[in-house]
This record gives sequence, structure tokens and C-alpha cells, in this order.
Amino acid sequence: MKRALIFSLAYYPHVGGAEVAIKEITNRIAPGDVEFHLVTMRFSPQEKQEEKIGNVFVYRVGSGTSYLSKILFVPRAARLAQTLNHQKKFDGLWAMMSYMLFPVALARLRLPYVLTLQEGDSYDHMFARLRVFLFLPLLNWGFRHAAVVQAISNYLGGWARKRGFKGPLEVIPNGVDTKHFSSGTARDIGKKSGEVWLIHTGRLVTKNALDTVIEALPFLPPYIHFFSIGTGPDKQKLELLAEKLGVAGRVHFHPFVFNIELSGYLKACDIFVRPSRSEGMGNSFIEAFAAGLPVIATQEGGIADFLFDAKRNPDQQTTGWAVDKNSPEQIAQAVKDILANPEQAQKVVQTARALALAKYDWDLIAKDMKEKVFDRVLLTK
Repeated sequence: MKRALIFSLAYYPHVGGAEVAIKEITNRIAPGDVEFHLVTMRFSPQEKQEEKIGNVFVYRVGSGTSYLSKILFVPRAARLAQTLNHQKKFDGLWAMMSYMLFPVALARLRLPYVLTLQEGDSYDHMFARLRVFLFLPLLNWGFRHAAVVQAISNYLGGWARKRGFKGPLEVIPNGVDTKHFSSGTARDIGKKSGEVWLIHTGRLVTKNALDTVIEALPFLPPYIHFFSIGTGPDKQKLELLAEKLGVAGRVHFHPFVFNIELSGYLKACDIFVRPSRSEGMGNSFIEAFAAGLPVIATQEGGIADFLFDAKRNPDQQTTGWAVDKNSPEQIAQAVKDILANPEQAQKVVQTARALALAKYDWDLIAKDMKEKVFDRVLLTK
């Protein structure tokens, strides 16, 4: 049996695309093949310092009581990794996203490691900020010395080459529990007869461009509403925008919902929309594909790998409706096109769902991760 140590800034109960990926992949790899351990940050004193979640032994560092805990995460994680390696004798490491190369480099364990690129922010945001610029030499060292880089999109794969990585690069996307999102029944969300509800699932942050969705509502009939599931720092700003535009009664915010519960909310709505300003990939789009919803999105970053528009991508089978970023008018027009052409919209939905089933099921992703990534890294020691 092989042992691997994962570095991830956050982990359950703090859930995003990266955390879901770790859990779904490790749950599908037999414990007898790979034993996974994970070092992450302790965000509150109530969180256990050690526990097992699924097939992963989780170790949390820090007191979880101050911002200082986050600043000190990297050296603390590196030190804990050294201690754990002395006890467990790891065969390889897994850095979940670029910044986790810092504890990998500081730990100096001389073990092969895989870097997964899952970032949703832009390249400049990740590497051009002053506070990051000072540490770029260490970050670049981490890129260059990875045994394998796995990126969830072709867009992110390009980042690795820009940072000087010349080794094997595997583009393996995030997945979706396609059976779960394809089934289930609609939940009661307060939607009235005759209304059309647009839905977004994900964080309320600037990159997801939910302000643009709200700005599209004045261009649409009053029976069209916007329903957003998730939390984030932009909530108050979005609420104020809705009031300013006179559409507050048509905008509905719902707290964070765990992935297992999302299907019922998607089934209750009519169109998925997220006009992202940047995106590494975006699990939410594939979940909407599997759930059978028309999808309106930009083609920023990794979205271009799977969102194909009839007019913009005539050589591909159409899977959605593409809009330019920061364009509420185009969002409104896409909604009108979907509603005016239900038969054509249904054909697009069926094509998108078929793509989700064929390429993005977690069972397929986990198999690729083991055979193309972990076996290559863990067998090189």
C-alpha cells in the first residue's frame, strides 16, 4: 500500500470545487491501494485537530482564532508534514492548487509530488500581485520540480507551462455525480405558476459576475426571477444593486447548500446562469448540464472546454448559450432565445447532458487520476 500526503488550505466542512474533488476522488480509490493523509488549516476552535473524513486522515493546524493563524499556515503545515512523514513514510505528495507549493517546498521532504491546478481567479490575480511577487522564485521552483501537473482545464494547463514546468501535464477535469444530478425531484422554493427562475449555485464573489445577472433583469419580463444559492462577501452589494434597479422582489438569495442537496433546487428552476469574469473550470456548469438545465455562461478560462455556442462554435455540438463578460443585454437576449425556442433548447440540453455523462462522471475522473497521476507519482519513489 502507498501513502500520500495532501496539502489543501481548506477542507470539509469548508467546501468548494477543490475540496469536493479531493473527497470524490479519494473516496473512489481503494484504501488498500493508496492511504491518503491531508494537512489543512483549522478555521475555528470547534474544528477537530485530527479526524478521518471518508478515505482521508485529516490534520488541521493553527488555533483558528485569528488572521495570524492563516499567515502561519505554511510554516506550520510544512513542519507537521515533516513530523507525519517521519511516522508514516509517505511515498508522494499532492499540492491542491498553486499556493500549496509553498509548504511542499518548505517541508523539503524530497518526495515526488503532483500539483493540481484548480484556480478560479485570473492568472494576473494569482501571480502578478505585489504580495505574491516577492515569493515567486519559491513558487516557480515548486512548479518546475513537480513530478506531474494535473489541470482541470486546458486554460489552467497553460499556466504550468508559463511558470516553467516542462514535465508531464495531464488535463483531467473535475467531475459530477451525474446519476445524482440527473435524478431527483424539484424542491418547493416559492416559485409561482407562470414564473421563470434563473438559478446560480456558487459563491457570491466578483469573479462570478452575479451583478451582471441582476442588471439583466430590467431587460426581461417581470415574471422572470433570479435565484442564487451560496454565500460570499458580495451579498450586501448585490442586494443593494437589486434595490437600486427596482428588481429586489425578483432576486432571491438562499444560504449555502451541500452538494448532495443541490439537485432538487436545480430541478425547481428553469435556466442556469453564471457569466463568469474568470473561471478555472466550474463544477456548477456540469451539474446544471446533468440536471437538464439550459446554461448561459461566458467562455472565459476553462468554460471554453465544454460550453459550445451555436454561433461562436459552429464546428462543435451546441451545449449552451455563450455571452461576453459584463454584458447584461446579452444575458437577457439568451434567456429570450431559450424561452422562444423550447424545442431547440431541449436539443441543446440533451447534448450537454450527454457530454456530462460521457466525460465528467466522478468514477471516470477518479480512474484517470489514479492511473495517469497517482500511479506515476507514487511508484517513482
